[in-house]
Amino acid sequence: MEIKFGTDGWRGVIAQDFTFENLGKVALATALYYKNNTKIKNGIVIGYDGRFLGREFAEHVALILGNNNIKVHISDKISSTPMVSLVTKKLRAVAGIIITASHNPPRYSGYKIKADFGGPALPETIAKVEHKLRSLIDSDRKIKIERNLEELSKQKVVKNIDMTHIYLDDIKRKFDIERIENSSIKILHDAMYGAGMNVMNSLLNSVVQIHAEFNPSFGGINPEPIEKNLTELIEKVKTEKFDFGFATDGDADRIGVVDEKGNYVDPHRVFSLLLKYLVEEKKLQGEVVRSFTVTDIIEKQCEKYNIKLHTTPVGFKYICKLMNERKIIIGGEESGGLGVFGHIPERDGIYLALLISEIIVNRQKPLSDLVKELEDEYGKRYYKRIDQHITPKEKEKIMRKFTPTLREIGGYVVNRIETIDGYKYYIKNGWLLVRPSGTEPLIRYYAETDNIKKTEYLLNWAMGK
Repeated sequence: MEIKFGTDGWRGVIAQDFTFENLGKVALATALYYKNNTKIKNGIVIGYDGRFLGREFAEHVALILGNNNIKVHISDKISSTPMVSLVTKKLRAVAGIIITASHNPPRYSGYKIKADFGGPALPETIAKVEHKLRSLIDSDRKIKIERNLEELSKQKVVKNIDMTHIYLDDIKRKFDIERIENSSIKILHDAMYGAGMNVMNSLLNSVVQIHAEFNPSFGGINPEPIEKNLTELIEKVKTEKFDFGFATDGDADRIGVVDEKGNYVDPHRVFSLLLKYLVEEKKLQGEVVRSFTVTDIIEKQCEKYNIKLHTTPVGFKYICKLMNERKIIIGGEESGGLGVFGHIPERDGIYLALLISEIIVNRQKPLSDLVKELEDEYGKRYYKRIDQHITPKEKEKIMRKFTPTLREIGGYVVNRIETIDGYKYYIKNGWLLVRPSGTEPLIRYYAETDNIKKTEYLLNWAMGK
């Protein structure tokens, strides 16, 4: 079978694709790629989220790296992706690995590689690891295990570390936690049974948690912080009068936000709110980066602030690359993953929740008013995305309809076309984006306009309804 890294690591169904055997091959390929790096003496960091067999998979990776004489720092408990990224940077490790399938259903696990700078490994690094992996599979090389985990621990090759403690210490230096605490702000955190559990309430005593216990089945809901999965959070925020609620996904790098009235604040508005605050209140100067699927309000804001805007293909690794090369104030994608200047070049749901808390406290306005300010300034936008699962044959047939020369979509004149990642057709006051998945028989349709019916019409037209 083929082991392929997608936009955010390798993922597979546990016991079907994601087996100890396949994981061993990926771990060995990682070891072979990094072993000649000058930073290898500082070792590799390993973490894991709350999925089934997470600790066991992480230990298996540690076993293989350790048997290749690579020092390993393994988390002593469930850890988030931002924790692994931060600790990798702080320990000057050559890389970080986290066993997670992020927001995927419970039957999946995954393997993400983090770079020494504290963010996703760059596409060229992943390509080189994949190349090593293909060579391994082709040569049918057997994995040698000469020392067990106990021996490696005694020899201090594999060492348990408290990543949560390192992460919390770092976050406390980046926020005025005491001021937020003393403001009496009431926050509800839906940990979605993921790696964000027991983190926010370790920083602020006033935070109330739900779904914050070990449950590899995620209570029957995918740990993805989108509106349809947040019914309990929405209801509780309204009835128990919280100032805002937020949810973090399986590995706590993404955020979903709910205002004090129980309205879902989509990631586009969160991005816009943070950009407005960082530029207008924090007076940050620099540039902005967004993925191809993000609202055009960001474009309007950057024009207003006279800020350079970069647009990348989908995948935070592209955003991260620019965050390392330039002074990026904020970079983000439509799925709720945002990286902010002053932290690591990585998505971090807990960090973003603290930033939203800080905005509410400093602006002394409810979240719903802050969202209304944006809408009054830039107009209301209605965004929707639909994922269509189809056969490879159907996918090919549907995509023939979309070309870089299309001049009309659903009766609307196309003013501009961009092909950074799929086909994005701009019409008056809106756009439609069609993106075929590179790894699955799936097409993603996105639309944003000034009218909800118009948005839905464009999506239905694209899907041939």
